[in-house]
Amino acid sequence: MRVERIRNTLGNEKGQNLVEFALVVPLLLLLVIGIAEFGRAWMTQNILTGAGREAVRLLAVPPPYGGPTAAYNRAVAVLASAGITADNVLVVDTPGTFGPVTVTVNYSFPLAVAGFIPGLNNATFPLSSTTTMRREYKE
Repeated sequence: MRVERIRNTLGNEKGQNLVEFALVVPLLLLLVIGIAEFGRAWMTQNILTGAGREAVRLLAVPPPYGGPTAAYNRAVAVLASAGITADNVLVVDTPGTFGPVTVTVNYSFPLAVAGFIPGLNNATFPLSSTTTMRREYKE
């Protein structure tokens, strides 16, 4: 009789897997969604860096090819081709022979899953890229 009672107690685990699954799924989803968001942010950061490089290159080459206005337009065009509207594109063209030229691109990265997590409605994460090159010509 004692052995049967132990077997019945141990054999009554029909809902255990479902309870364990219900406890683990939110953590698993959080991990997977976090990886996807990190990948999106990394891709956007690379686009910002590419736009900054393209723009600063126009400043570094001789004047017939570029200038501050052309550099700004090029950065905005690269960002627009990726579907990004930058919050701020700052072009700094310091005068002087072989002087540094700098382009800074700022963007508020929107989190895609912000609406599903309470307290994160319309949450954004600031991304920025600064690129500097030396001018390749004498003024």
